[in-house]
Order: sequence, then structure tokens, then C-alpha cells
Amino acid sequence: MKAEMASDTYKSIKRESTGIYRESGSRFLAYAYPVSRQEEIKPIIAALKREHFGARHHCYAFRLGLKGEPWRANDDGEPSSTAGKPIFGQILSNELSDILIVVVRYFGGVKLGVPGLIRAYKSAAADAIANAETVTKRAMVNLSVSFEFEQLNSVMKLIKDYSATINEQHYDNICKITFSVPLNDSTPLTDALKKLNISVYA
Repeated sequence: MKAEMASDTYKSIKRESTGIYRESGSRFLAYAYPVSRQEEIKPIIAALKREHFGARHHCYAFRLGLKGEPWRANDDGEPSSTAGKPIFGQILSNELSDILIVVVRYFGGVKLGVPGLIRAYKSAAADAIANAETVTKRAMVNLSVSFEFEQLNSVMKLIKDYSATINEQHYDNICKITFSVPLNDSTPLTDALKKLNISVYA
């Protein structure tokens, strides 16, 4: 009996959303962003720090990709595990990935204690997620092919049949195409291309 193929889909958010939580004069402003690469994280946090330069803490968590790796939770000076971990917990409980949530805290003069901080960061993150529109994404694999011009129609038909998206293309006597294909379709498409004696590169 053939084993069932694991799903290559996961949930993320469509666009930036915000949330807020207030307690004892402190304000916790949450910002949720759709992201797909780690390189996007630092510039977003840096921009928020410039915008909210008077805030005491800029805590965050992110999770990327189909398997939720890499991920990170950062307390930014709050007591250990009182900020980043509750934010990350909301990402996990909502089964989201390709997402960054930053919670900016303006201190109100009253210390909230560990339980209060956990509640505040969790609630702010939850509000941003509740205000977001979720989308379903498919994990993609990037592949390149090299083939003779006479094979172009056959290659293009396979790319279309397997819902691949062309990223780069060069047509000459020897053609080259780079495309993205859903993870679960990558092996069948590669096999079909190799049957046509077409070279496939990851």
C-alpha cells in the first residue's frame, strides 16, 4: 500500500496587521508581517525601532517555511521567556508560518510581574493575528532545466501541467528555464523531464 504523501501546504497571513493590549498604563502594540526569508526580519525590526524610539522594548518572534524552521523568539530585555515565547506561542497555536510578530511596549510606570507580562505579550500578539487575513501557501522548490529548442513545447506543457511558475528563461539553440514548483510536484515533474532526456538542476 502506497504511503500517503505529506501535505506541502501551510498557513500564513496575507498582509500586515496590528493589535493592541493595555494594562496598568503600559501599551503593547503588536505588528504582524508576512515574511518568507530571514533577511527580511532585521530591517522590519529596525524600522519599528526608529518609529517607536521612545518605547522600552521591541520583542518579537518569527517562524518560516513548511516545517516552521528557522524560528526565533526574542525578549529584548524583558525577563526571560515573558515576551518572545508568549508571542511565539500564539504563532504556534494558530498554526502559522512565514510570519513575524513584533510587540512594542510603552512602559506605564507600573511593573506587571512575570504573569502580567506573559499575558500582555500573548494578548497583543493574539489581537494582531485575529485582525489578520490568513492564506494557504504551498512550499515551493526551485529547479532549472537545460534543453534543445526543439523540446520547448514539451517542456512548457510539463511546467504548466505541474503548476510551476517560471522565474527566468533564455531561449536559443540550447534553452534554459528556471522555475518554482510545489514541493509535492517536484519529484514527478523531475521524473517526467528526465524521461525526455532533459537535464534538471536543483
